[in-house]
Parts: sequence; structure tokens; C-alpha cells
Amino acid sequence: MYRVLVMEDEEDIQEILKNYLLAEGYDVVLAEDGVDGIMKFHKDRFDLVLLDIMMPKIDGFGACELIRQESDVPVIMLTALEEEEYQIRGLDLRADDYITKPFSAPVLMRKIAAVLRRAHREEEAQQIFYKKMRMDLAGYRVYVQEPEAGAETGETLYIWSEVELTQKEFELLHVLLINRGLVLTRQKLLNLVWGEDYFGEERIVDTHIKNLRKKLGQNYISTIRGVGYRIDKEN
Repeated sequence: MYRVLVMEDEEDIQEILKNYLLAEGYDVVLAEDGVDGIMKFHKDRFDLVLLDIMMPKIDGFGACELIRQESDVPVIMLTALEEEEYQIRGLDLRADDYITKPFSAPVLMRKIAAVLRRAHREEEAQQIFYKKMRMDLAGYRVYVQEPEAGAETGETLYIWSEVELTQKEFELLHVLLINRGLVLTRQKLLNLVWGEDYFGEERIVDTHIKNLRKKLGQNYISTIRGVGYRIDKEN
């Protein structure tokens, strides 16, 4: 299920967008201004952001700029500003689309679907998701999802926290993830990660597996006695 963050300060438009998005099967999070939106963006993973420009506290241009400093998540701007200069500014900030109000909600839903299809194809080649873990291949980073109690409501929120891995730990985890369901011997892992010309002790694999389990906080890697290691396929 795709997760959409809607930054919109007008309650009636918020409600319209929420109802249409829910009807299309999206998970929806609402934000009433730019500050609220950026805070929620930092606390969760979103597949798309719908962004009003004329918002209090931080306007849509500022919010888009902040998002782009750390993420390539698709952004669609919704605004009553029709002038070409504003459209150019939005697109220069790498917004994926710029839609003026009043807009057709059914047309907007189709534009959202098109942007998500395009982004999903690109993202598939760059990221691997497994249970509560995300591997960013382009950035050479790994994140795990951790609970965080809401400061005001007490509601449990989930945030992505980066796990500091060495180069070999990252590459070892990558090999296991792309071969989910397969048992890989120590020798196979040595060949794939350390190279076929590596002549050191093969128990180095065990040490790296132990470190990965500790750093990830979850035992995603199964030991198959007498054979090797495996990450199971998700159900």
C-alpha cells in the first residue's frame, strides 16, 4: 500500500483529498501546515507528498526544498498560483508535477498513479525493503524501522534509523538479501563479497554475520548448520 503525505491547510480540501485517496487504496497522513508536514515526513516513510504552496509557517516551496535536501520522494504541488513563474519555481525545486486549483480530483488521482508507477520502477532498482529494514543501494546505507512514542498523543510512531555498517557488512547483507530463500555457503559468500582471490580464514564470514545481527537488532539471518547462511523469503 502506498503511503501519501498531504500538506494542506484548508480543511475542506484536506477532506476531499483524503476521501479520494482512501477510495483509491492509499494510506493517508494529513498535515495542516509546513512545519507539521516536515515533522511527519521525518517520522515516517512516504511514497508521495501532495503539497499545497500557500501554507502557514513554512510554505510549499520551502517544504519542497527541505524535502529535496534529503529525499527524492515524488512531490506533486497543488496551488491556486497559476502564474508561469511559480510553476517554473516549483519545477526547479524538482517537484514531479504542478497542479493548479481548482482541480479535478479524478484527474489528480490518475496523475498520482502515473507518478508512483514511474517512481516505483526507478526505486525498485535502487532500494531493497525487507520486513523492518531498508537498504539504499545508491547511498550505500541501511535503515531499520524503530518505534517512537508520540510526544503528545502517546501513539506509537515509527521512524527510520540508520545503521552504521562497514563496506563488507553492507555487501554481505546485500548478497544475502538478493538471494532470499537460498542457502549460501561460507565459501560462496567469500567469493561474492571478498573475491575469489581471498585466501584468509573463512570464519571471517561468521564474524561479519554476528556483527550484522547485533547492529540490525533483528536476527534476519538464519544459520543452516553444516551448510551456510540464509535470509528467508517474506511470507
